[in-house]
Amino acid sequence: MISVLLVGNGNVASHLRNAFLQSDDVVVTQINSRKLELVPKADVTIIAVSDDAIGEVSSKINNSFVVHTSGGCEIDVLQNNTRKGVFYMLQTFSKDKKINFSEVPFCLEAPNQKDLELLEKLAKSIGTKIFKIDSEQRKALHVAAVFVNNFTNHLYKVGNDICVEHKIPFEILQPLIQETAHKIKTLSPEKAQTGPAIRNDATTIKNHLDLLNKNQEKIYKILTKSIQNGH
Repeated sequence: MISVLLVGNGNVASHLRNAFLQSDDVVVTQINSRKLELVPKADVTIIAVSDDAIGEVSSKINNSFVVHTSGGCEIDVLQNNTRKGVFYMLQTFSKDKKINFSEVPFCLEAPNQKDLELLEKLAKSIGTKIFKIDSEQRKALHVAAVFVNNFTNHLYKVGNDICVEHKIPFEILQPLIQETAHKIKTLSPEKAQTGPAIRNDATTIKNHLDLLNKNQEKIYKILTKSIQNGH
């Protein structure tokens, strides 16, 4: 049985707590990061707070093994004087959206081999996709994730705004969104690329630009140029 202390009450901490509660191999306690006067002991203390708060929160914890869940921070951001590690899950966590942890990649780091094995055991108690990723790799992975998730979702918003403006149901685009995500399981993103930019359809591109507002036009031009330069 692995004892886990979760520090934080945001989306990541809440989803992790719910997952650990379903495991027979983990006993979990959760505390608010603002209440660190009495910190319960645990085999693994997981700090799941905003990136900027990790250093300050970890400096107040004396438990034997402390890890953070950030994709954008190095292991050394932890300021505890005990053993350190990273328990990063590469997934987007939203408050009311249930997560299937068996599909979530766990990216683990710890200087000590026994600590790494403990993190692997903890990850396997709720998931199946386990990777050893160091701080430099995680930084690159996090940037890649911003492109494929955060930026892509913003483009969904842009598409939705265009649909709303022209009184078109956004749901018409959903099969296209799903197929685009599905086909890169079998094709590289480069080979999966379609559209007027890669075909250099100048008339269509001009027609699109004429339809867009200034901000949308700027995004469209940047992405069109990037696609054309990449091919």
